[in-house]
Amino acid sequence: MTHTDRAAARDRGGVPSATGPEEGTVPEAPVRGEERGRGPSYGGGGRRGRDRGRGACGGTGLRAERVSRLVGGRLVLDGVTLAPRPGETVGLLGPNGSGKSTLLRLLAGVLAPSAGVVSLDGEPLDRAARRAVARRVAAVEQNAHTQTELTVRDVVALGRIPHRRAWTPMSAADAGAVTAALERTGLTGTADRSWHTLSGGERQRAQIARALAQEPSELLLDEPTNHLDIQYQLDLMELVAGLPVTTVVAMHDLNLAAMYCDRLVVLREGRVVAGGTPSEVLTASLIEEVYGVRAEVGPGPGHPVIRFLKSPARTRTRAP
Repeated sequence: MTHTDRAAARDRGGVPSATGPEEGTVPEAPVRGEERGRGPSYGGGGRRGRDRGRGACGGTGLRAERVSRLVGGRLVLDGVTLAPRPGETVGLLGPNGSGKSTLLRLLAGVLAPSAGVVSLDGEPLDRAARRAVARRVAAVEQNAHTQTELTVRDVVALGRIPHRRAWTPMSAADAGAVTAALERTGLTGTADRSWHTLSGGERQRAQIARALAQEPSELLLDEPTNHLDIQYQLDLMELVAGLPVTTVVAMHDLNLAAMYCDRLVVLREGRVVAGGTPSEVLTASLIEEVYGVRAEVGPGPGHPVIRFLKSPARTRTRAP
């Protein structure tokens, strides 16, 4: 992000990022194949949500009500409703092209729905002050890049943009928020290192630290474990699941989703096909239906465990 980009971000009060923005009520049992255009609502206070007791600051929080999105005449989201409760971690699952990233961008206010409404505490995002939204909603993209030479502390400090007037220096409160975010993500020792020297896992942590410096109540993550080693994946999801915020996270790894998410919403071709707790949602039949692969689902320590199976061997015909 250039200095000009940063100034523009301050002026518009949007959700800050090192690279700029990219492009609910849970039923008691999984919901499948609802009437077209009237997607079910998902949310619910999960076990972590009840423990945290923070998130939407006493309001209704961030909600998507029957949102649809047309791109080039194609419906990429179709009547999706999402309403996480305060402190809950909701995982968005589905194959590539199912609409996960588009839904996150609608929730962040980066994109506008073609139909339906996204609201924060009952107020539509398109009517809310952008700076006020940016103070509440933080987004972390899949991959963040910058050509500018920034330290880790510089990147994390971008999270304070919505709290400051343009061109004003950081206040003591800003510095304290940055320090706290670095500590929370285990990056205090790397604060003065160049962003470009960080590993993939460290960069993701820095982006989450930047989001935490915003002091948001809602956190949106787009495949945060993508391309990370297993240890970094586990460490990152442990961090995310322990944050005192309401989190919506798009994921590909079903076992990680089962381990760390309170609720899951499964998308396919832009529509919700299932929602509920990991034990309710992650069944062998759903995995085969949505992902086209065979799997066995068994009990784990507090969550289901998925074991993928090879496709049946094809019969080979020998030449005479």
